[in-house]
Amino acid sequence: MTSATGSTLACDVFWSFRSPYSYLATGRLVGIQRRYDVDLRVRPVLPIAVRIPGFFEQVNPLWPPYLLRDCMRIAEFHGIDFGWPRPDPIVQDFMTRKVADEQPHIHRLTRLGQLAAERGKGLAFVDEVSKIIWNGQVVGWHEGSHLADAAARAGCDLAEMDAVVEREGERLHAIIEQNQRDLETAGHWGVPTMAFEGEPFFGQDRLELLVWRMQQRGLKERTA
Repeated sequence: MTSATGSTLACDVFWSFRSPYSYLATGRLVGIQRRYDVDLRVRPVLPIAVRIPGFFEQVNPLWPPYLLRDCMRIAEFHGIDFGWPRPDPIVQDFMTRKVADEQPHIHRLTRLGQLAAERGKGLAFVDEVSKIIWNGQVVGWHEGSHLADAAARAGCDLAEMDAVVEREGERLHAIIEQNQRDLETAGHWGVPTMAFEGEPFFGQDRLELLVWRMQQRGLKERTA
């Protein structure tokens, strides 16, 4: 981790499949890892809607429409395809903002993301899967071959991974809960948060600052 010896720097990326800001950061994170000698370690967490019961029932009603407007202009600015997922990874009533007790998608997605991370394919997996969820072009991303094709593009076998998730769900869930505790220990509660050498960088708009800090610690561009 120390640049003095030329070792690869490492940075934890706390990330959620329901976070539009996580999605909007992911392509640029892929670019950072491709360009620089850095290991961006994806640490999937459950969305705040699940982690904090009743959270969205208490927020200012101006926040949800602002969030959508903000995400749309960020996507336009960076040239990223964007649209609210169909279906939403979280089952939630948008009128009351109440989150359903039964959640058929988010636990599977998050455990798959953790499993991919354990296999060294975390960033590639969340990049490919988040694209089909958030790019606004796929209706029914959970149906047909959409997820399997996205996993394959990341070098993963979805059927095999689903089988592991079925067998090892409790183990993966425990790791995800530890990720959530480590996110708070790093100094934040939201995603995406990049934690580098004890310093949190929250938000898709902090990636330049992250690279700047890592360059101060000896971050180098990859050689051809």
